[in-house]
Amino acid sequence: MADPAAALVLTEPPSLAPLLARGALLSPFKRPGSDAEFPRTRLVLPGLRVDLARLAAYERVCGFPTGEDALPVTYPHVLGFPLAMRLMSGRGFPLPLLGLVHTSITVTRHARMPASGTYELSVHVEGLAPHRRGTKATVVTEVRGGGDVVWESRSTYLARHRTREPAAAPREAEARKPLPEAARWRLAGDVGRRYGAASGDRNPIHLHPLTARLFGFPRAIAHGMWTVARCLAAHGVPDSCHLRAEFRAPVLLPGTVTYAERDGRFELRGGEDRIHVTGDIHPV
Repeated sequence: MADPAAALVLTEPPSLAPLLARGALLSPFKRPGSDAEFPRTRLVLPGLRVDLARLAAYERVCGFPTGEDALPVTYPHVLGFPLAMRLMSGRGFPLPLLGLVHTSITVTRHARMPASGTYELSVHVEGLAPHRRGTKATVVTEVRGGGDVVWESRSTYLARHRTREPAAAPREAEARKPLPEAARWRLAGDVGRRYGAASGDRNPIHLHPLTARLFGFPRAIAHGMWTVARCLAAHGVPDSCHLRAEFRAPVLLPGTVTYAERDGRFELRGGEDRIHVTGDIHPV
């Protein structure tokens, strides 16, 4: 586990568009590996106020109630994403941004977070680790309010590449019955564009079938964090909670999915019960 060496204090959130462009241009020159060096800097953004118009757009596209003075449990990830992208798009980050897959996220929210509050964000790369399909990076985001950590997350991102050692056999899938169906959703083809406008994450794989095909997808795919947010909007979330979610397979747009839940567990399934997202959420 890395110990971030120094903090770099920012005066405003980085702009995502140039970071995405920089990351795309540098991707062919990256040499991923679990033993590679990675940036140890912790980026800090103090005095952050939430843009309430963007928040309302996010709530609408994800299905959360609008107008409440409280941030949805997934929204701090949106606030921290530009800082994470600044780290992952730089020359010092060894994994190529193009093709990088968000595979999981864990979140702990310690208290209700007013939308009208002022917060301090910090983001750092915790470390790299080998994966049977390549190398994964763990990115940590913390949000402080009044000096205390009120929200924290760990996201894992996978860069697929050949490994020097033979791949370990995948773990046996946990034998369990599908969760009972709670709802069936028809997803419009513009969900990726709407979520991209609200979150700032305008990755081309989410925006249009033509740009998605350039990366091997037959149609645009939904953002993984949108699928989790949509599930949690339907499930309900306590003020203090712990959340874990894993992204199993992309959701093609437009499409129809089944939302299922029981006893704090949830999942999103597609045709033939293909699992797209699994997770659980419990009070802290």
